[in-house]
Amino acid sequence: MGRASPFPEWRETASLARSPCRPRPLPPPPAMDGECRQLLPAVCAVLADPRQPLCDDTCLEKLLDWFRAVAEAGSGTLVLQENPCLFDLILQGLRLEEPNPSLLGFILRLAGLFAASESGFQQLSEGELLLSLFGQKLSTRGLWEDAIVRSGWIQGVQSMSQHIHAIQFLYDCGSVNLILTLQRDTSLFIASSANEVLVHILVFSIQSAMQQPLSTSDSNWPASAQLILAHLKKSLRSSIPSQVAQSLKALMMVFRGCHDNWTEVLWSSFAQPVESLLEQEPVCEASLLVELFLSIARSPVFSHHESGLWVLLIHAMRCLDPLQAGSLSLGVLKLCNCPQVVSIPALRVLLQPMDCILRATTDQPGMLEPISDSAAVETLLSVKSSCIGLLCQTLAHLEALQCQDFFTAGLPHEPLLNCLLTILEFCIGLGNPSSSMGNRISRFLVGSLRVQRVSLDVIGAVSHWTISSLSLGKIFDVLLAYLKSPDTRPTILKKSFQATFKWLSSCSRLTDFKEMSHTRNKFLKGLFPLLHKHFNSPFWEVQDSALEFLARLVECCPDQAGFGQILQSSGVAKPVWDLLKDSESYVRASAISTLGRLAVIGSLNQILPGPEQTSNQQNVISKLLEILGEDTESFPRRAVIRVVTDWFREGHLESLGDADQLISRVFELANCDLDWEVKLHGLELAEIFVARTAGNSNLSLCPYAVVLSSTPASSCLEKSLQKFCQVKLFEFLLNALCDCDRPVAQKSCGILLSLKGMFCPKDVLIKGPVAQKSQRTDWLEESLRSWRCSHKDQPDQDSHQKPDWALAILEAVDLDGLQLALDKSSDHIEKSPRSLLQDILATAGTLTENGADCY
Repeated sequence: MGRASPFPEWRETASLARSPCRPRPLPPPPAMDGECRQLLPAVCAVLADPRQPLCDDTCLEKLLDWFRAVAEAGSGTLVLQENPCLFDLILQGLRLEEPNPSLLGFILRLAGLFAASESGFQQLSEGELLLSLFGQKLSTRGLWEDAIVRSGWIQGVQSMSQHIHAIQFLYDCGSVNLILTLQRDTSLFIASSANEVLVHILVFSIQSAMQQPLSTSDSNWPASAQLILAHLKKSLRSSIPSQVAQSLKALMMVFRGCHDNWTEVLWSSFAQPVESLLEQEPVCEASLLVELFLSIARSPVFSHHESGLWVLLIHAMRCLDPLQAGSLSLGVLKLCNCPQVVSIPALRVLLQPMDCILRATTDQPGMLEPISDSAAVETLLSVKSSCIGLLCQTLAHLEALQCQDFFTAGLPHEPLLNCLLTILEFCIGLGNPSSSMGNRISRFLVGSLRVQRVSLDVIGAVSHWTISSLSLGKIFDVLLAYLKSPDTRPTILKKSFQATFKWLSSCSRLTDFKEMSHTRNKFLKGLFPLLHKHFNSPFWEVQDSALEFLARLVECCPDQAGFGQILQSSGVAKPVWDLLKDSESYVRASAISTLGRLAVIGSLNQILPGPEQTSNQQNVISKLLEILGEDTESFPRRAVIRVVTDWFREGHLESLGDADQLISRVFELANCDLDWEVKLHGLELAEIFVARTAGNSNLSLCPYAVVLSSTPASSCLEKSLQKFCQVKLFEFLLNALCDCDRPVAQKSCGILLSLKGMFCPKDVLIKGPVAQKSQRTDWLEESLRSWRCSHKDQPDQDSHQKPDWALAILEAVDLDGLQLALDKSSDHIEKSPRSLLQDILATAGTLTENGADCY
């Protein structure tokens, strides 16, 4: 086999990072085992010794992750009691005159983790240790200037603040004021963490004092909450933008994370200072204001339509500039509880740029009455950069609305489509504007790839709209112009194909289907000659997009009236066949997929190259098998197996030839393939084949389902077993089980377990050439090699002996043990806490007997 891999040390290839089958890394164990407990005192001594080189930050982070897992499992206090070395580490770190900043930051975070429980908090409170760690004293030392120390302090506070004793401690020792100072720290990470801690303390303290209703007056709120609220209000009235921004972020976190009724009372005390920000020119921190308004509006507390928030939202949409107002209107329209009195103005704001373009470029009236003066929008549209930016944002918002199932505000379909098509025409130099402003906009948009991309996305997204056949014809005309234009970039061409496919596939859902079919068929007759042109393009991206489009079209539209006849007369099969020899592997792979769809619907009307006595379908199958066995690139080989799998899944394989013979050949070729994804696709085919065969025989795929030889199902079992052996299923699966790529082995193991449940009940001992259980794949590989050699010398050996051999292998291999081992990451040992502690000691030179892991 050439790639033996002694189990269970499975090697993971670089390509494994792309695999969706890759299991998640195992979390560190919540309990501390005896060996770790023995190593921990020496590790703490190394960390606290200033003469020893400090571990790198990665090791310290891993240590914290381990202690966090231990603490979250509820055993943090017990660990602190059973390991006094941790307590000593914290004390020694504080006693050092000039501790390493990284060590001090680590100690602060470690202490915060253990103080998160009330019992741990009490332990660390002895001897004023917590006061030394998290009081204001540390901020007076020179070490405070180091961002690592400030970061460790705020993260330790964040971990500790999980109970009211910690909150009260922070307030009593003045640390809440220190947190307020860190909210303005030069480090954005520290400032953000401080903001999070402030919000947590505010919410936690209020929720802990909810025995009585809170009034709009702050005087009866908890002292720590009063302090924070006063600070936030003062910052909102500040003339310093950064202070305003931090307060808005804090309020956002409150309303996003808490939906208690007291938040409505809280908002009533902040509504006026927030609203005053809208009166500034320009509006300060407009984007954060939009996020804040939407955070509040999404809260169920404000869902009642009598809330004053809705009036403020309408006012904000009038005050903000068109870009920010557009973002706010989109967020409002996405709200499922938005009252109509707000959604209608929001829709007008969203569509105002489109309305201005429609008025400037056509003789049509506007779509909606604006809620504010359009001068600001027209000003942005009169400058190229802002015009393109505003248009791209508006179009993106329009596309986003199409995904909202509950969006009820009526969009004017026909005017909007006309506007979209006008924009697309301007981008390729077409159109005839009726005003000077329209002329200016048209010049701005010529050749704009940004506008073309998003406009085509929107055209495709609105393909579910109900429109007239006249509008459908206009859409097809513009799309055809893009597909014809020699200046169309490959990326724009791909989006043109995508939008075209969506409208073609939606034609059957439109009203007046007969007239729509005529419009669609007329378009198709002009489209297929363009496909021939793109198949011969010098750019592989263009060829790939054209092939992908044709494959999707053939798959989704074969039953639409007139489509099959137009496809038959188009002559597309021959150029697709020719592209199987293209120099670019992506193109060959796409040609294989397209040819697979054409073969299914019988559209290979031309006589393709090959022996005259063979049918076109047989010709295609022979070619695909040749590619699977000989193509030097993996993409075409993967495409072949996907095509065969789709044929089998959809029930088309029988009509294309001898299904069992084809599947057998695919398994044989995939078995020899060195690409792990080819094998994975082959295993998907094997899985479907097993399920289909078992379903046809009414057999159970439940692992270890007992099927006695006296039951009527025994004959079905024997026939199924013979069929599996004939297509060389077991050889393929067992070889895949030995594969060095773990996703392949995992998939194979799962299928083999199903087969073992079908054929090898637990209470039946199968006697065969193998008598022992084994988890070692080197043993299995040797068995397969011996079997292959014996059959090479005796090719005509009775095939009835093969099932006995397969059953013996199934019975002998410990598949359950293999599956458990395969589910573990290959480096689970190296990621263990014991390995981490050993590495720290090895770095310090204090570990004996070569206990460190090398990885």
